[in-house]
Amino acid sequence: MNFSETLKLAFASIWSHKLRSFLTLLGMIFAVAAFMLVLSVLQGFSAYVDEKLAGIGSNSFTIRRFSFDDFKDTDTIAAAQRRNKELTFEEMEFIKERAQLIDKIGVKALPNSREIKRGGETLRDVRIEGTEPVIAEIEKLDIAQGRYFTTSENNNKMRVCYVGMDIANKLFPQGDALGGEITIQGIPYKIIGIQTAKGTVFGQPQDNFVQFPIKTYGANFGGLRGSRGIFFVASAKSDKLFNDAVEEARTLMRIKRKLEFGEKDNFGILTPDAISKLISGITGPVATVILIVPTIALVVGAIVIMNIMLVAVTERTKEIGIRKSLGARQADILRQFLFESGTLALFGGILGLIIAEILAFIVTVVVQIPTKIPIWAIFLAIGVSGGIGIVAGLFPAWKAARLDPIEALRHE
Repeated sequence: MNFSETLKLAFASIWSHKLRSFLTLLGMIFAVAAFMLVLSVLQGFSAYVDEKLAGIGSNSFTIRRFSFDDFKDTDTIAAAQRRNKELTFEEMEFIKERAQLIDKIGVKALPNSREIKRGGETLRDVRIEGTEPVIAEIEKLDIAQGRYFTTSENNNKMRVCYVGMDIANKLFPQGDALGGEITIQGIPYKIIGIQTAKGTVFGQPQDNFVQFPIKTYGANFGGLRGSRGIFFVASAKSDKLFNDAVEEARTLMRIKRKLEFGEKDNFGILTPDAISKLISGITGPVATVILIVPTIALVVGAIVIMNIMLVAVTERTKEIGIRKSLGARQADILRQFLFESGTLALFGGILGLIIAEILAFIVTVVVQIPTKIPIWAIFLAIGVSGGIGIVAGLFPAWKAARLDPIEALRHE
């Protein structure tokens, strides 16, 4: 019996028991669907993080009061708060004057939230922050209209601002935001620039902000300390020099703060790679635990297929006897049942993939978490499904192939 005839017999057997076949596949379908959905979310999330970090700038880093390690537990946080002093403009100038590998360095202040008004319109919980003019070059800001701050505007504490697209669209629906004025705590500020829309990052809007020259921000919103403390943003002269530039900045900060050899840094340096590793460290163990559940479901699905195939062998004992009496070999019977179990599982894998694609699309639209099922995973899922089916059908197929034709014909 050739390949096509064996495949036809497998399809015919599955189709003749449609409901039973479908119920048999439920475990396989849900296991593959769950596995692929989790994988698609993880892959999409990873690609999303890489994209957003690339948007920040692959060769830029920040120097802050605290590092990730300072937030391990409450005792570590308390110790870091006592040990780590707030950053100063003097420290930034110290680095700027002595660094050989750093291209640009500037100061930003920690953001706060305020109400923004224009006439009778009010926007609440708008992120406001102060920056130095050089930040636009370091962060490669995409300016849709107007311009960024000048050094003169910063030094003279001018009441000008640079806003996100949400602010422009909501307060100036007629499209006349550039050159317009907004009011914060009764003080007017002129809009000199509008940023191109960036959308959201992890569900958080990136266009709902107002930036001011940092000296304006410090003078009008309570000083540059505490919750409005400053941090530094720097860029390396090239991607190849990035790691060396980070170490140079660390060394200069330690020199300025007179730290002894072996003494722990009392500041933190955050790089895109560190952020990526932190996220991977959080999602990795969680993903492993989540992926175990559908893996167990795959095993259960294989057991169900084996059980149904054993039932099929019992039901078709007489048929097997007739086929053997007509010249069918053990290999033919074995191949027939293996094809049947493998095809059955393969259908389950394909249906699971289709369901995973639909669920992934729903997750992207509703929860706004990006999803991505890689091509290799699709082929892997199909291959694993078919393989599990064949493995699950080995014992029933072997049992069918070894049936004595005389005894099989006598079976009722």
